[in-house]
Amino acid sequence: MKILMSTYSCEPGRGSEPGIGWNTVREVAKYHQVWVLTRPDESKTEIEAELARNPVPNLHFVYFTLPIWGSGWRWGQSGAMQVHHYLWQIQAYFVARKLHLQIGFDVIHHVTFAKYSNPSFLSFLPIPFVWGPLAGGESTPSEFWQDINWSAKSYETARNLARFLGELDPFVRLTAKRSSIIQATTEETAQRLHKMGIKDVGVVAAIGLPQQDINFLSEYSIPDANPIRFISIGRLLHWKGFHLGLRAFASSNLQDTEYWILGDGAEFNLLQNLAKILGISQRVKFWGKLSRKETLAKLKYCHVLVHPSLHDSGGWVCLEAMAAARPVICLDLGGPGVQVTAETGFKIEALNPQEAVKNIAASMTQLVENPQMRIYMGKSGRKLVRETYSWQARGERLSQLYKQIINN
Repeated sequence: MKILMSTYSCEPGRGSEPGIGWNTVREVAKYHQVWVLTRPDESKTEIEAELARNPVPNLHFVYFTLPIWGSGWRWGQSGAMQVHHYLWQIQAYFVARKLHLQIGFDVIHHVTFAKYSNPSFLSFLPIPFVWGPLAGGESTPSEFWQDINWSAKSYETARNLARFLGELDPFVRLTAKRSSIIQATTEETAQRLHKMGIKDVGVVAAIGLPQQDINFLSEYSIPDANPIRFISIGRLLHWKGFHLGLRAFASSNLQDTEYWILGDGAEFNLLQNLAKILGISQRVKFWGKLSRKETLAKLKYCHVLVHPSLHDSGGWVCLEAMAAARPVICLDLGGPGVQVTAETGFKIEALNPQEAVKNIAASMTQLVENPQMRIYMGKSGRKLVRETYSWQARGERLSQLYKQIINN
């Protein structure tokens, strides 16, 4: 089939939105002819270099950016980027309409920067349209606001306001009405769509791991020597919830254990001070920002991933940990709440900070005292990633989805 894919962000060798864009279009191109709408400013050089090394004959890129603003959003903050994206989506409609007259697409798929509160004007073309998986419905539960400072509260308030205004946008509801398939990355986003009157929403992950990463991480053995190490990986921001992990680690008071935290961000000093206040600074190691290669090397020497994020739509690190046969302790929120199962880790109900800390600590204790549980959960996680969360599996499912749309 002839598939048109909208990827505002798309770049090989990257994580987050650019990685989702690149891996999705590359995998779908194994089954269909794929045309990709994207921006030239940040990705064209990298895409062309990758295609020169590893050609994908079915993959065709169409680059464009705003004729006046261009890439000006980079000079501002995230709000400017959102405006730039909105205007770029309008421009994408006209580019796609002209392309459709030449090529005749069978399906259009909006892939990256897919927020449930942002419209896609490509849905107005007379072609079956796939919207998502969509993110953006996740938020820090109100019970957890007691733990964050005024700066973090301002961030959360602005985020909620932007989402509310997006829900009022008539083009968002028209996009939903004209979509053949709507998918959400999390239950929270699906619920927001339900409240807008959109009933048929599937929940699927938008992320995966390359087969080479799965193969590499599958060679990791479980460290059998003490100390037992917990590890948290990510930007040190309030909504990552690492303060909950530190409190739980202190509360568990487990002997011969360590807690490694990898990453940098606004909460770095606050988390270091918290470790001192809790009396655990001698057993907590802050590694700062590391390369992905260095990060995965540190994961090799740890036993359990602690990822108490308050609103992650993805959670790539959870997949990497499970591929490495490490159990995951997370909150039952967002992307990690979808990915992690009872066989691969502990999903902690997010009632309030006190209960969350108590239950994270209890999970830590179980995994320290029961090595066989760690092994079982690790093997289960490795199997889950291999069968469900490889990019190859994601591409196969999308190919089948497009065929179902056409057949219906």
